[in-house]
Amino acid sequence: MRTHKSNPSHKNTKPQKKGGKPQTTGDQGLIRLNKFIAHSGIASRRKADELIKAGFITVNGQKITELGYKVRPTDDVRFKGKKLSGEKPVYIVMNKPKDVITTAYDPQGRRTVIDLLGGKVKERVYPVGRLDRNTTGVLLLTNDGELTRKLTHPSSKVPKVYIATLNRPLKKRDLQRLVEGIELEDGKAVADSAVYVDPDDKTKIGIEIHSGKYHIVRRMFAAMGYKVLKLDRIKFAFLDKKDLPRGQWRFLTQKEIGFLKMIAGQQPINLKDKVGKQ
Repeated sequence: MRTHKSNPSHKNTKPQKKGGKPQTTGDQGLIRLNKFIAHSGIASRRKADELIKAGFITVNGQKITELGYKVRPTDDVRFKGKKLSGEKPVYIVMNKPKDVITTAYDPQGRRTVIDLLGGKVKERVYPVGRLDRNTTGVLLLTNDGELTRKLTHPSSKVPKVYIATLNRPLKKRDLQRLVEGIELEDGKAVADSAVYVDPDDKTKIGIEIHSGKYHIVRRMFAAMGYKVLKLDRIKFAFLDKKDLPRGQWRFLTQKEIGFLKMIAGQQPINLKDKVGKQ
């Protein structure tokens, strides 16, 4: 999330008193405080007004309780001491291709998921979680730090569904072991569910897991003696890559954003009996 240096005073704003409404000689560059808070992603404008009146908001170290107060984008606005960013929140779902790095910047100059945006997103977004270089599929990008924290925290249990193509058929007993749990060097890893994508091709496995550990799916199969040749994430929470060709992306709808915020922290959903072709 983009950070801003605090601006201790407005050149065209003179507060009358603590918590009071500012007198302005011009509103260029100023935005209403409730809009700034709403853009930070923590509350709607209506809810932001309630936070202001309750005295939870400070601007450049001063408590503000007057509705209609205006701030600059560079001001230090805080909610209960936590600094907020007034940048408009952006939410993107991408179908990540192979050989692309899941990071905002790569010191080795390799192609990143940010490069795939082609400069069409002015906000500074970041990937939520990681997909390794050779893994393809659904990836969420946003500048909403609070949502990112909730979705990536272990307690959120946000489900991810993958299709793994193995170097040899997976034994039925090993399919069961995925959901029973496999001991790895950093603890036990358990899949929420696992199925054969095609009963006639047991090298393709659909696996749902909520763990966010790096390389977790590949490591689970490796622990049983299998090598993952291809790994494709077909779902993150409820987001999928339907009508989204490899390497393409789109903005989430308001309905999707609301649903994503609502489910953050919920228990994982169960994998369908059939994963289906993606």
